[in-house]
Amino acid sequence: MMKAAGGFILGSVIAVLLGCDIQKNMLYYPGQYTIADIQRYAAENDLRMWPDSNAGYQGIVSRKSPANLKGTIVIFHGNGGPAIFRTYYIAALESRGYRVVLAEYPGYGGRSGELSEKSFVADARRAALRAKGEFGGPLYLWGESLGCGVASALATDTELRPQGVVMLTPWDSLLGEARTQFPWFPVKFFLSDRYDNIANLAAYHGPVAVILSKRDEIIPNKLTEKLYHSLSQPKRMWTFENSGHNDWPSRPELDWWSEVMDFLNAHQPD
Repeated sequence: MMKAAGGFILGSVIAVLLGCDIQKNMLYYPGQYTIADIQRYAAENDLRMWPDSNAGYQGIVSRKSPANLKGTIVIFHGNGGPAIFRTYYIAALESRGYRVVLAEYPGYGGRSGELSEKSFVADARRAALRAKGEFGGPLYLWGESLGCGVASALATDTELRPQGVVMLTPWDSLLGEARTQFPWFPVKFFLSDRYDNIANLAAYHGPVAVILSKRDEIIPNKLTEKLYHSLSQPKRMWTFENSGHNDWPSRPELDWWSEVMDFLNAHQPD
C-alpha cells in the first residue's frame, strides 16, 4: 500500500509539473530569432517591420501598398516560427487588392512578451485596431492553425467589426486537440489557454471560411469538421484533398484565394 501510495503521489506530482509546462512544450515554438534577424530578412524581401523596426513591432507588411485597395487582412499565423516567413499571404492577397499585415505574437520574432492566449489576443486586438485605422477597412481576420484561436477571439469585437473570418486548418478548441494528442492524460485540468473557436464564433454573424487539409497529421479532420458544423452564420468549406497540415497549396496564382475573398465579400454582416 505504501508503494502504491508513493506511486500515486509521484504520478500526481509529475502530472502537475507536466501540466505547468504542457502548453509551452506542446503549443508554442517561437524559435531562436532576434530583431536583427527579422530586420535583415525584411530588408532582403522588400518587407518592413510594422509599425516600426524595433522590438515594439507588431507585424510585417510589404513596402508597397496594393493599388485599388479593397480592404485590410490581418493574418495570425501558426505556432511554429515567426510571422515573417509567411510571405505567401502577401504574395497571394496583395495581388488581389488587399493590404496584408502578418501579425507577430509576443515572444515570437525577437519580441518580448508572454506565450499565452491572453497575451496573444490582447496584442492582436491592438494590432488589428491599428491596422484598420492606418490602412483602412473593411477589415478581415485570417487565422492559421493556432492563429485561428486568435482570429476567432476578435470576431465579435465591436470596434474591429470584421467583415469576414478565415479559419485555415483549425481545431474546435485547444482542449479538443489536446485530448486527441494525449488521450490518456487529464488535460482539461492543466490547460489555462483554451483557444475555443466554437465558443468564440458562436455570437459572430459574419461569414466564416473554413479550410481543411484532408491529410492533416496535426489537427484531425473531425475537429475541423466539428467547428464547421457548429457555425450557424454564412459559411463555406474548402478541402485540400492531398495536403497535410503544413503543405497546403499556397501558390499565389491558385483560384481558391479569390474564391475565399469573394465568398466573404458576398455575405457581409449587417
